[in-house]
Amino acid sequence: MRVTGDEDRTTSGSRRRPISTALKATRDVIVDLSELEFADPSLMIDLACLAQRLRAHGRTLSLRDPQPHIRQLIELIGLHRLPSVSVIVPQPAGGALATG
Repeated sequence: MRVTGDEDRTTSGSRRRPISTALKATRDVIVDLSELEFADPSLMIDLACLAQRLRAHGRTLSLRDPQPHIRQLIELIGLHRLPSVSVIVPQPAGGALATG
């Protein structure tokens, strides 16, 4: 799943289909946040709900490559502390570090 551009309450309707598809996945879900420019808490709430529903089915949610200000929002909301959520951030050497 990929989230790009600006996401807020007014764009929440466009998230319904991708989230519904992610819920039907038979494996862990990765959300690419690398091109997300702006997000308000409504996106974080949707991702938290997705994570909780995935966890109920034994799956996890990975948030990949959030920009620094998006990662700050993830941490402010506490999304990274949910048991089924990990945040994957790129490392300067080309590797990745998973947190959460």
